[in-house]
Amino acid sequence: MINFTHLHVHTQYSTLDGASQIPALVEKAVNDGMKALAITDHGNMFGVKEFINYIGKKNNKVIDNIKTLKFEIENLRKQENSSETEVQISELEGRIRDAEKSLFKPIVGCEVYMAPGSRHEKKKTDKPSRYHLILLAKNKTGYHNLVKLVSLGFIEGFYGKPRIDREILEKYREGLMVTSACVAGEIPRNILWDDLAAAEEVLLWYKERFGDDFYLELQRHRTNKPGAATDFFQKQQIANEQLIKLSQKHGVKVIATNDVHFVNENEAEAHDRLLCISTATDVNEVNRLRYSKQEWFKTQAEMNAVFADVPEALENTGEIVDKVELYDIDSAPIMPDFPLPEEFTDADEYLKHLTYEGANKRYGELDDTVKERIDFELDTIKKMGYPGYFLIVQDFIAAARNMGVSVGPGRGSAAGSAVAYCLRITDIDPI
Repeated sequence: MINFTHLHVHTQYSTLDGASQIPALVEKAVNDGMKALAITDHGNMFGVKEFINYIGKKNNKVIDNIKTLKFEIENLRKQENSSETEVQISELEGRIRDAEKSLFKPIVGCEVYMAPGSRHEKKKTDKPSRYHLILLAKNKTGYHNLVKLVSLGFIEGFYGKPRIDREILEKYREGLMVTSACVAGEIPRNILWDDLAAAEEVLLWYKERFGDDFYLELQRHRTNKPGAATDFFQKQQIANEQLIKLSQKHGVKVIATNDVHFVNENEAEAHDRLLCISTATDVNEVNRLRYSKQEWFKTQAEMNAVFADVPEALENTGEIVDKVELYDIDSAPIMPDFPLPEEFTDADEYLKHLTYEGANKRYGELDDTVKERIDFELDTIKKMGYPGYFLIVQDFIAAARNMGVSVGPGRGSAAGSAVAYCLRITDIDPI
């Protein structure tokens, strides 16, 4: 059996379209012996944090082992250099490489919507206002570029759905891999419209910019399930035939995917009801949106059976996995900077100055109880790195009061703060 990885997967974050819970997807992939998994939600990356975190927990034991081995290497390098030491270090490095191979890889992706022209054009035409395209991050640079593209899709290209275009895809292409998506992709659509020249032009545009990181996607959703859409498979067969020819002509590799929208085969009916909610239609309506009911997370054995005659399409999913680097998306909290008056060089001191200035107005003569409480809070705020946050909040609240904007008495944990009371962030005296 050929190793296979799912690279076209919709989670519950593809709202009212995907019905796959991330933990269930990961568990099924791991239990089936897969080495990696991609998520590619429609137009968004809402599930990425949960996805990365869950896989991180699955990898914890291996990561701890790698850290221990690296610590042992560091200790050995501190010792006097000898042939015996070098052998030990080499053995430990080999064990690290073996351990890294056993890590389950999360692949961050998105099925973006591509505008047919400029993302800024928002008008009805005879052709669709968007095409599907799969983007996968190879490394942290690719992840950052994918975040940028998805954000711009909402900010600049939104027209029914968040859309990007060729201009910004070319600008933020570094670190990304591209696959041609389902039959709603631009290349398959042109094939189905019998415009092979247009399909070829699109292919060449992507090949020129992404090279070996561009792949043609094959899907086969043959179905005999009651109430399922049967035209999917017919369209896929027509598209696949030409995609394979284009692959051979231009040296662009094919990959096998299943358009995953739910985890197990027996969840097809529940997913069908979800589509009814999404489209506000009744289950018994004849001309409503239907899927093939083949969109479950198929095992490697099932995918091998579906693509037995195109083994390279299965193998090439492994090539994509090998290109993906492991990286961390977490960062330390980023607090905003508050511009200080010239006579102050430290946000802590300026916060203290404003607090005691306000305390004199609030309390008049300050007794030891008030001073102890204020100093304790200021010290805590300093240790947590929050002076800038307090300064900014007091600044916009003061501006609101000056403009005659209604300001409430305060709420949340800050409402129990003497510093917040002295700064007039809240009007509640906790003392």
